Amino acid sequence: MSDYTANGDLHQVKRVNKTEFVIYFALIFSLAVLPHVVGWLLQTVRHAKFPRLGPVARALKDAEAVTPMIFRG
Repeated sequence: MSDYTANGDLHQVKRVNKTEFVIYFALIFSLAVLPHVVGWLLQTVRHAKFPRLGPVARALKDAEAVTPMIFRG
């Protein structure tokens, strides 16, 4: 029979405080909005049509990608 108590701490994952995650997410989102607005405007002027994703959607996408990377460490 296997002894599961030998390496008991290996499979436990430390959970991140949700408040801390939301604070980082909001900070990254707020810092990403302005560059995406500028890029969206330049792309709209250059191509004379609206891009598929708006600046807020792009900033959300970046914040959703970057924030978990901080906590993976």
